[in-house]
Amino acid sequence: MPGTKATRETSQLELWGGIECTIARVGDEYRDQVAETGHVRRPGDLDLITDLGIGTIRYPILWENVAPSSGQFDFSWTDERLAILRERGINVIGGLVHHGSGPRHTHLLDPDFPAKLGDYAARVAERYPWIEMWTPVNEPLTTARFSALYGLWYPHRRDYPSFLRALVNQCSGVAEAMRAIRAVNPTALLVQTEDLGKTFSTARLRYQAAHENERRWLSFDLLCGKVDDRHPWRRLMSDAGISGKEIDRLADGAARPDIIGINHYLTSERFLDDRTALYPDAQLGGNGRDSYIDAEAVRVERLTAQTGIGPRLREAWKRYGIPIAVTEVHHGCTRDEQLRWFVEVWRTAEQLKGEGIDLRAVTLWSLFGNVDWRSLLTRKDGVYDVGAFDARGEKPRPTLVAKAAKALAAKAPFDHPVLDAPGWWRRPERLYPWNGRCRRLEHGGRPLLITGATGTLGTAFARICQHRGLPYCLTNRSDLDICDAASIEAAILRHRPWAIVNTAGFVRVADAEHEQEACFAANAIGPERLARACTDAGIPLVTFSSDLVFDGRLGRPYTEDDEPRPTGTYGISKARAESMVLALAPQALLIRTSAFFGPWDRYNFAHAVLGALAQGEAVRACSRTEISPTYVPDLCHATLDLLIDGEAGLWHLANQGQLSWHEFAHRIAQGAGYDPSLVLPVRTSQPAITALASSRGALLRPLDHAIDAFLGEVDGLVARQPMELAAE
Repeated sequence: MPGTKATRETSQLELWGGIECTIARVGDEYRDQVAETGHVRRPGDLDLITDLGIGTIRYPILWENVAPSSGQFDFSWTDERLAILRERGINVIGGLVHHGSGPRHTHLLDPDFPAKLGDYAARVAERYPWIEMWTPVNEPLTTARFSALYGLWYPHRRDYPSFLRALVNQCSGVAEAMRAIRAVNPTALLVQTEDLGKTFSTARLRYQAAHENERRWLSFDLLCGKVDDRHPWRRLMSDAGISGKEIDRLADGAARPDIIGINHYLTSERFLDDRTALYPDAQLGGNGRDSYIDAEAVRVERLTAQTGIGPRLREAWKRYGIPIAVTEVHHGCTRDEQLRWFVEVWRTAEQLKGEGIDLRAVTLWSLFGNVDWRSLLTRKDGVYDVGAFDARGEKPRPTLVAKAAKALAAKAPFDHPVLDAPGWWRRPERLYPWNGRCRRLEHGGRPLLITGATGTLGTAFARICQHRGLPYCLTNRSDLDICDAASIEAAILRHRPWAIVNTAGFVRVADAEHEQEACFAANAIGPERLARACTDAGIPLVTFSSDLVFDGRLGRPYTEDDEPRPTGTYGISKARAESMVLALAPQALLIRTSAFFGPWDRYNFAHAVLGALAQGEAVRACSRTEISPTYVPDLCHATLDLLIDGEAGLWHLANQGQLSWHEFAHRIAQGAGYDPSLVLPVRTSQPAITALASSRGALLRPLDHAIDAFLGEVDGLVARQPMELAAE
């Protein structure tokens, strides 16, 4: 088979990369992931890709951007980027349509869609004749389902004839594009991608699962010329108005893939269950004949051996015998789970290659993340999922996944403590509760050591570590006294942690003025001794500081670059700890944060507001001090991600936004359905802004989203707590 160095069969697995580049039309609006993730503005991203050691990249030359109007072409952006990639020696897989429906002068149901795409492909091939590999249409079956069967994307149809027409038009467009490309470059290769998830079911729904499992092969069957008179879907296509001539034209080999690209996600495989009462919180679906729940197959215990990317790759190899690449590996989850998924797919691919399957590469997808894929781009929530790089700062920051990819690309060994535990899809707690045997997995492995067992933050970290499958030891003062160097050393020897998260400290701000010795011991001396011990042991330290290291007179939110100017004893103790820790422990991660609120500890301002309002009592809160309330679960997750990524130095972590204590209480009252007129302002003589922003990256979600999450968690669980609400 002809091919470049990157596509010939080799004894070793290759690392490819990909940019999430979907252009999906929703209603009359186009959503462009290259723009929304910021990649469109950052040519320097290509240097980061080069540094990973990636030899081949799936890269967009998308029809909707280059030729939005018929007959008009603007290649300036792609000229610049492709020239850089070519100069770097990185092979390009050119993508022309990625979950799109084309420019406004066409769409997936347009009978001229294939010819128009072919014309565009000819222009692109003439401009870039050196590109050897092409994906003219990404995931045609998936796109047809989402656009013409489920109605999520344009043209928003929900019927089988439209679905089949959209699918055949895309496959015919692939064929026309490859004919045009090979007229310029006869050795060009087709890398055809598709999500190949399998459907499982209860006995009653086997007929529906069988239907969907035949359907999942349709794009590859069409392109390989397998939809002949004996094919089970030939009649259905004819009934949908698709002529045999259209289907037979695909059998000439022009669109037969040279490499089959499998895009597999943990949610790709489904389980259909007619026992709907077992899923009280799930959305009910159906097919007109039966009602059922469409659940994640990975959460069904009896399917464990049948799910996963390994079985799907074996199926594709057995059915087609065509070389395979895993063309998307991404998991929109916490950093540890992202790493576990990537490493599992890589190791599975190596195993299958050892079995004799011609498996060429694994593609690290969504290198710079994606936006709003959790809603399939149908809502503008601005929810960013991190990729191999976190693009929320001034410059994309390599995560642990990027570091792992770089090692694997270089065939170097790679290890990290989070790999001691399995991914959530391998842990018992993933299973649906109706199986009756759910249990927590007590994994061994290198633990985190968390101080502050009796505090808000320590218990929250323990809860989230359990959720994320991170082994941990939560210590109280008798286990580890942070002010006692011998106690710290003994705890490190006893537990052998890979890092320490220090959440212990003196937290009663007002009492600090008359308990100065206790405040400085817990907030300054303790972190300083932990920093010394962690430096001696060669392990990272995470410790926390406060917005109260600032006096609030700057007139804007503070960033990491602003000089601390504390006023009270509490702030002075935190500022002193910052300077000592950063001087003693270069590997330390120092987190400044702001007023906590969360669902698991009722002793906080937000809970007190709800408790008072629930009893019809007025709430008085300061209207002139502006803060950045910080949702504790978000803080814990972001801190753990930074720690796992190996980040160090000073970071500001607070939910995005700022408001006064009065506005915070008012927003809580509105969101919980209480009378907001019960929230009364208290004015102070001196306005202050101690809100936090970040020059390194805004990692926590917007404050409004966090408040909504908090209210959803505490609904019905509020109790009145004694607390000073007019705090500054």
